Amino acid sequence: MTAAVRLSADALEERLDETLDPVLSSRRTATGLAAAIAPLARESQDFILNWVAIIARTNAEMAYQFAAAAPGALARLDPATAEAWIITAMDAYDRDGLYRASALFKNVAEFASTARESAAVVAFEDVAQILQLFLCGLAGRRLSLDTAIHAYTDTETLYLPSRMALHSDRNKNFFVYKALATVMWAQGCFGTFNADLDAACSAYADPARALELLNTLETIRLEACIARALPGLAREMRELRDGETDDPRCASLTAASATVNDSIALLARVYPDMAPARHSYLPVLQPDQAAAVRKARMAKEKDEFQSALAQLLEEKYGSSSPQPQLDERFSVQAPDQPAENGNASHTLMLDGKPVAPPENVSQLMDSILQDLGEIPDDYLAAAGDGGYRQPQRDRQDPADVWKGVYHEQGAYFYNEWDCRRRHYRKNWCVLRELDVHPGNAAFVAATLAKYAPQVTQLKRTFELLRGEDKLLKKQPYGDDIDLDAVIAAYADMKSGMELSERLHIKRNKTERDLAVMLMVDMSGSTKGWINDAEREALVMLCEALEVLGDRYAIYGFSGTTRKRCEIFRIKRFDEPYSGLVKSRIAGIQPQDYTRMGVAIRHLTTLLNQVEARTKLLITLSDGKPDDYSDNYRGEYGIEDTRQALIEAHRTGIKPFCITIDREARDYLPHMYGQVNWALIDDIARLPLKVADIYRRLTT
Repeated sequence: MTAAVRLSADALEERLDETLDPVLSSRRTATGLAAAIAPLARESQDFILNWVAIIARTNAEMAYQFAAAAPGALARLDPATAEAWIITAMDAYDRDGLYRASALFKNVAEFASTARESAAVVAFEDVAQILQLFLCGLAGRRLSLDTAIHAYTDTETLYLPSRMALHSDRNKNFFVYKALATVMWAQGCFGTFNADLDAACSAYADPARALELLNTLETIRLEACIARALPGLAREMRELRDGETDDPRCASLTAASATVNDSIALLARVYPDMAPARHSYLPVLQPDQAAAVRKARMAKEKDEFQSALAQLLEEKYGSSSPQPQLDERFSVQAPDQPAENGNASHTLMLDGKPVAPPENVSQLMDSILQDLGEIPDDYLAAAGDGGYRQPQRDRQDPADVWKGVYHEQGAYFYNEWDCRRRHYRKNWCVLRELDVHPGNAAFVAATLAKYAPQVTQLKRTFELLRGEDKLLKKQPYGDDIDLDAVIAAYADMKSGMELSERLHIKRNKTERDLAVMLMVDMSGSTKGWINDAEREALVMLCEALEVLGDRYAIYGFSGTTRKRCEIFRIKRFDEPYSGLVKSRIAGIQPQDYTRMGVAIRHLTTLLNQVEARTKLLITLSDGKPDDYSDNYRGEYGIEDTRQALIEAHRTGIKPFCITIDREARDYLPHMYGQVNWALIDDIARLPLKVADIYRRLTT
């Protein structure tokens, strides 16, 4: 095959002028760039021009910096490494701005040197999902993952480096990630932060060195705990030490009864002459951050635990019976021996008898035990003046919730797929969960009156689905005689064959193990009749689902730009279809734009926290993904949404879209697939069709 002819300097100058204007202050600048690119092979020229166009859509000045550095970079880097260099610089622009990105483009030599050693490098995003699954298999509270310069934990999030390149073996680098995650899990699980570490180190001449030594001692203790709970993993961790041994004075820390207080006590003996450890899986301690998160969690969980116990009493004895203090009814019985994983099962007692608490109460008990080692008596006492405090939810006004700094507490950060870069923008979207302001509950009553015959028919249809029994024939025992099997057996007997024992019919009730997330478009384009139809559809569907008994949640979505994406809570999975939920449905109002990708990623996270055999994410929308800035309109928004749906599908979720957009055929098959969407071209039919589509999806 003949190689493509190089572009001339004049042709290159013309292309660069088109792409970089108005950054280029004169044609002389374009001439200089073109002269540097002209001697390159046509393949390299096309590579540079393609990326100049892509980068210019983000920032034209950054595109110029790339074009100036590209000829020298391609002399040092192969195409794959050059692409990694570009993506690294663009990620730096997203996080730190133009100056940092330009510095990376100019410093090609350093990147090339690093790249030669990067064949074994493991990136956080490549292993995050594996590590998350690994952590889910460990005992204790659910932990999240994020990146930071140094590995540490605040007891709820494990922060890990964005890349791992300590070893020339890729598998070893992955295992360092795994070992770091295990040690930080153990810090929370085995009580590292159950003491005031800052106070313990402040008495020494060099508190920072004392904290490093205390970290070393604690890691020795935690390694012994890990060895008892996960012996195979502990052996592999020891191999990363390359023969490094522990100080003999630390032998007492390996006892099963050792606690963080033993490490603090030993610190005084070893401080004068012991050097802090430096092995690869040693995270740093951030006691101030851990203490702040731990304090907030403990206050919140105390309220939730007391409220949950009060609810248990009400469910068992009814709200009409008098309820004395919780501590007169409830107690917690510790096990005879602590479990090797640090999370021995404590027994909740009600009136002196053991009770099986719901899953949420069990999780609360495990988390409280992890922080305190016991369930204190005051956790079993009624809150306030004999009443029970309910967990306080965020009641900030939607107009005020975004006030404050960019990294305000309570926001979620999500990546966004940039199809032009073929790469994620890291932590690009900022999302908050808000409650829908309750509306006039009369809307629900009016809807039920308007569609009374249809609602009755829907309930009857869904009730048949719920009660549907499957008949299993030719069973050895069952509820009735299988006449077909009896006749066949009689014929066999007449022909001299052995009589079969499978002569019964067994009725097997079909169990529905479903979790359904309804994602409702609350963009400004739903104003008017569309908004009314959406709300009516939700009312009718909820009425039918209450008959069916499926678990379901309803969330709305909207937002303005990547910095203000919003999810509106209408009904959570653990929330009954109450008067409050009905008033929230009535209160659904059009908001801003339709930035779908981040909403799908957040609701995927929520849906994956529910245990179910089948998980559905059903979107109710009136149009394509859209936002007025960040170039989200058109291909960019469609591709980001498609990538978010692919991510959801990889976790086992089945997405489906119900739309009233007549142009949906142009983009929905690409986003959802050929059969995972439905168009309702008559808005008036939306309430009836949504329930019908749900029935077909779940049977």
